[in-house]
Amino acid sequence: MSKVLSEDAIKELIHARRWMELKDAISGLVAPEIADLLETLDPADRMLLFRALPRERQSEVFAYLEDPQQNELLKHLTNEDARRILAELTPDDRTALLEELPAEMTQRLMALLDPEDLKEARRLLGYPEESVGRLMTPDAVAIHPNWTIQQAIDHIRTHGRDAETVNMIYVVDERGRLIDDLRLRQILLADPRATVESILDRKFVALRATDDREEAVRMMKEYDRVALPVVDSGGVLLGIVTSDDVLDVAEAEATEDIQKMGGMEALDMPYMRTPFFEMVRKRGGWLSALFLGEMLTAPAMGYFENEIGRAVVLALFIPLIISSGGNSGSQAASLVIRAMAVQEVRLRDWWRVMGRELAAGLALGALLGSIAMLRILFWPARKALYGPHFVLVALTVATSLVGVVTWGTLVGSMLPFLFRRLGFDPAVSSSPFVATLVDVTGIIIYFTVALLILRGTLL
Repeated sequence: MSKVLSEDAIKELIHARRWMELKDAISGLVAPEIADLLETLDPADRMLLFRALPRERQSEVFAYLEDPQQNELLKHLTNEDARRILAELTPDDRTALLEELPAEMTQRLMALLDPEDLKEARRLLGYPEESVGRLMTPDAVAIHPNWTIQQAIDHIRTHGRDAETVNMIYVVDERGRLIDDLRLRQILLADPRATVESILDRKFVALRATDDREEAVRMMKEYDRVALPVVDSGGVLLGIVTSDDVLDVAEAEATEDIQKMGGMEALDMPYMRTPFFEMVRKRGGWLSALFLGEMLTAPAMGYFENEIGRAVVLALFIPLIISSGGNSGSQAASLVIRAMAVQEVRLRDWWRVMGRELAAGLALGALLGSIAMLRILFWPARKALYGPHFVLVALTVATSLVGVVTWGTLVGSMLPFLFRRLGFDPAVSSSPFVATLVDVTGIIIYFTVALLILRGTLL
């Protein structure tokens, strides 16, 4: 049994050109571990280690590498090696690779494919970029309803080796239209002399090739399947989407939403591999827009300049007021964006959400207002800090917090619906965006309340 060496020890073997020891060291690693190791090496060492792998393992390890590493290896592989690796990749992995490569590299690799693989690649690449068609693999096992169970088992044994999975078996009619799906255990436990038709219930779920890939995530979660069939507009079985591909999509979509909710464009590459100027561009656009929005607070405060001059104590609470509104709005936006992402709420539910958030905003505002009022009323040096009218100041701050927090909660909860209605990603209505909007309006609410309560005393 080979001994698995440390990463540094493997690098030493590469530099010393001790190939037999290197092969023995990595023989105890599984494909994902070798892929992780390859990604830690510099390009020259990465190529040497990849070439040290047995040919039958190269394609397996290649499928686990990130796009930049795959692209780099392909540049240095011979046409024969590249052809062999491409041929051994599953169709969905091959499609994912081809769509991420530069155009000239894609053309080179397409030219290396055999006619059947080339036809398949062109068909999968012909689907919209974010569609299920790009994720699916045509390697599925299909049987017919008029077969006996024994015929079906024999067919699975013959063709199952080339399939992506045999956990689910698909039943099609003479025209190839999907009529049911069966778990393998249902077939194995059935009477071999019975027909496939006898164990069908014709209740199945399927994806369309043109569906958005997020629909695959939702359906796989809802129906608890390891694979889902993909059909065309006529119901003809085209292929399947498996759980490993859907997990990758779920991770990518969640990452994109989180980055957008942070007030920036989603990155196209992992954080550590995103070029510096690309990172600045992705973040700078939204940051500049938010900065310009925050500049509106200056005119808002300028409008109440006289009030601030006559009651300087009001300025002490400006950060408290506007931050509370921004925080409550960010909370509401995050909750609603996530609820929309997992389809807990839809566009038609906007009025129900508004009702819930109006009540929540009033309750949260009353909570924060009570804390602020108690803080002002019972502070030891309250008269010295807030003047003789500290009770009215406390009432002003408390009432303003109710108004600003309620307003922030409503804005944060309704903006995702507005963006979805306009055709944009709701995640664009991010926390920084909500906070910027509420900051400006919060100042107006605060000083309007102050004018009403403090008129005739401080104002």
